Parts: sequence; structure tokens; C-alpha cells
Amino acid sequence: MDQRAELSEFLRSRRARLKPGDVGLPDFGRHRRVPGLRREELAQLAGVSVAYYTRLEQGNGHNVSAEVLDAIARALRLTDAEQQHLTHLAKPTATKKKKSGGGRQAAVRPQLHHLIDSMEAVPAYILGRRLDLVAWNRMAAALIGDFVDLPAEERNLARHIFLDPTARELYVDWQDKAVEVVGVLRLCAGCYPDDPLLTALVGELSVKSDEFRTLWAAHTVRQKGHGTKRLHHPVVGELTLSYETLKLPEEHDLSLVTYYAEPGSPSADSLRLLASWAAAPDLSGPGDRPAPVTPPTRSP
Repeated sequence: MDQRAELSEFLRSRRARLKPGDVGLPDFGRHRRVPGLRREELAQLAGVSVAYYTRLEQGNGHNVSAEVLDAIARALRLTDAEQQHLTHLAKPTATKKKKSGGGRQAAVRPQLHHLIDSMEAVPAYILGRRLDLVAWNRMAAALIGDFVDLPAEERNLARHIFLDPTARELYVDWQDKAVEVVGVLRLCAGCYPDDPLLTALVGELSVKSDEFRTLWAAHTVRQKGHGTKRLHHPVVGELTLSYETLKLPEEHDLSLVTYYAEPGSPSADSLRLLASWAAAPDLSGPGDRPAPVTPPTRSP
């Protein structure tokens, strides 16, 4: 990916989303010719010259200091993830030593496989670079789908969200999930601009999905952290589950994602029901699996 073009487009998109009133500047309404803040206004807020900021927004971040980037991030009101992304784009050599390995995917240690397999009642999976699904347990397969029959290069969360029709049925708030996935992938692109597999993935999704192409152009950046998802599962029905994303310190490319339900909630009952369904023996193929059932209703 063209790092200079990415830096230029990212800064313009963040500047365009701010209105003068958001940062305490006068707004002249209809007399403004550009959306959001002008370069002059942003430079004033950041305490740099207009010429200096203009060079940066044109993609020339070679000599920019960390202090100036911090000032611009504050002026643009960037989130932590967005500020991290800005640093990757403006000063790629500052993080390049930490991001070695080319396009190779980090290997999953056997101990990590054993760990998630031991989580018999908890959906858990491991994400790698590019949101590749590199390991998952039985409960994760029961909750979001089993990727075992897919070629390794197609086991990817972004491909699942945008190219698999079942994902639109599973996630009640599919649009929010799509924005999150694109934001995480955009942050990854800033970290690994020379990853050919990542470039190919973005290109494939841009061609095959209008929604992805539109969201990618918005330059949204997200960290995959924690939150809540509402799911409509074909077997156990509605679920409201919280998720946590844990970075694996010695494998900086890998993250462990787990889902859980609030104790005593209907979703906890449904998750237990899903665990029983997932553990049922499958001797002769999918036709012998238990039929979808309705979770028991709880008394008000």
C-alpha cells in the first residue's frame, strides 16, 4: 500500500469530520467552502505552521517529530487507535523493527490449542494478522461457524463478515460489526503496509463487496478490544454476549477472543444449551445432529 497516500487521505478524512464549533472556533456557516476544518485552522490548533502541516497532509512525514504528531493528534481529537495509526503512517521506520516477518502468519503454539480446547463452555478463537482465524474451539465453531472445510487462506474474519451470507443472519447489528472489522483491518494495514497478503485481501473485498469498499474509504480505525454483541443463532435463538480480546505478548500478531454471557441471564442458558448441542456425537454427518431447539423461557 502507498504509505504516503494513506497518510494524506487519513489526515484529510479526520480533518473533514471536525466542525469549527467542535474545537471552539467561529463557524461562518454557508460561507465555508470546505467540509470540516481548514488546514490553516488545524495548523493553528496544533501549533505548527500551515506550510509544515500542508507538507504532512501531502504525505511527507519523513522528518516529523513525535511531539508534532502528538499535537496534531490532539487537535484532530484522535482516539488512541487513530493516534497509533497516524504514527505508523507518518513514521513507519519507528515501528518497522517490531513488525518483522513479511507476510508470514505467526504459528500457534500447541499449548494455545490446548488452552482454547479446555474452554469447553466458552467460545474462543485466535486471530492472527489480517484477522485470519488461525485456531478455534468447538464452542466457537458452534457459535460463529466451523471453518475447517475452508482452505487456510480463506479462514478470515473479514471474509466471513462481508462474503458469507450467514454472517448477516448471525449478527443482529451486522453494520456495527462490519465497521469494527474494517477499522481493525485498517489499523493492521498501517502496521504492515508491505504485506502482500493483506493488500490482496483488501483488494478482493473491495471488488466483491460494495459495503466493504465504502467503509474502507472512510478510513475508520479501531482496536479490537471488548464489548457486547447481539446474535441470532439458528439453533438457540437470540444471544447477548460480551467479548474480550487478549493480546498474546510473545506472539504480537496473535489475539485470543472469548465470548461469555452474564451469569443467570437467558443468554447464559442459551449458551449452555449450545454447549450441549456442540458436544453431541456426530456419527454419520450433519443429518444426525440434534435439531434446533428453543431455549426454555424464564419466569418474569
